[in-house]
Amino acid sequence: MAAKKEISGYIKLQINGGQANPAPPVGPALGQRGINIMEFCKAFNDKTKAFTGKPIPVIITVYKDKKFDFEIKSPPASYFIKEAAKLKSGSKEPGRNIVATITKKQAEEIAKQKMKDLNAHDLEQAVKIIAGSARSMGIEVKE
Repeated sequence: MAAKKEISGYIKLQINGGQANPAPPVGPALGQRGINIMEFCKAFNDKTKAFTGKPIPVIITVYKDKKFDFEIKSPPASYFIKEAAKLKSGSKEPGRNIVATITKKQAEEIAKQKMKDLNAHDLEQAVKIIAGSARSMGIEVKE
């Protein structure tokens, strides 16, 4: 059995799918850990072709031997909520100023897409999390 690799750290980034390149923030974040930047960009872009242009959170595990693994998460809930409400950004004054509404059905769709990254036991709880995120962006969820 192979010895377990020693982890030297983690890097969390949010990169648009299929668009990782050596420019900041990717290059400097990886370069200071001694990771082969082009190798990461190529692997990330291959894995995220389907999500081109969508913001993809990624957690990179860096090992002592400068090798790395990475795990991609689903785009942030706020991205899906803005997409459903057809908005560029949330309210400047959430709580006071409601800028849009989404339906409960749309919130459910978002919850299904985000389920593996949400801290929820079932869809109902996941929908509540999404509705809370929407509220904090000044977007109302209607039945």
